[in-house]
Amino acid sequence: MSETRTPLRRRPAQRRSVERVQRMLDACADILDEDGYDGLTTTRIAQRADVAIGSVYQFFPDKRAVAQALALRNLEEFGDRVSTRLAEGGFGDWSEPVGAIIEIFVTMHRTVPGFRVLRFGDVADVHLLDSDADNNAVVAGRLRRMIFETFGVEDTPRLATALAIAVEAADAVLKMAFRSDPDGDPVIVAEAERLIHGYLAAHIEES
Repeated sequence: MSETRTPLRRRPAQRRSVERVQRMLDACADILDEDGYDGLTTTRIAQRADVAIGSVYQFFPDKRAVAQALALRNLEEFGDRVSTRLAEGGFGDWSEPVGAIIEIFVTMHRTVPGFRVLRFGDVADVHLLDSDADNNAVVAGRLRRMIFETFGVEDTPRLATALAIAVEAADAVLKMAFRSDPDGDPVIVAEAERLIHGYLAAHIEES
């Protein structure tokens, strides 16, 4: 997998510029919640962020790049929350954090502006996070590194494949949960946890 490239034309150097870019991302998130990706434009981002349209183009070439930056921010926040939860401990083996990770994802879906629409970028492009890997593969790779480092598990191709499949399956079932309930059908969310935990636990037993 290649390194994820920044969507920014240039990185903001001054604090004022950093804050301006964050306002643009916040504006992007709000517009996504209101009108979806099709309703997102650079003009609306500029208006909502209270910046000149030139300021948007100073940092981003188009709306896709703004969405990419927001998806990367979502990924970083998700990773930070998972890392914090893993550090708290209380898990018996590396399959057991599944419920905690799903809970973090569901909480972000309910509370983080723009996340229910964009999540990690599929609404814009399945390769939004990395041009050489689909978004779920990027998420799976991030989770794999954190989980295996926490539990001291050897990162074998077999287990890497198992975790990639688990992420794909969880993504599909959780999409189903949020299609039937804007807050995530709790029965389907619970079934997603049961499905993925059982699948990964079976791999541990076979190891």
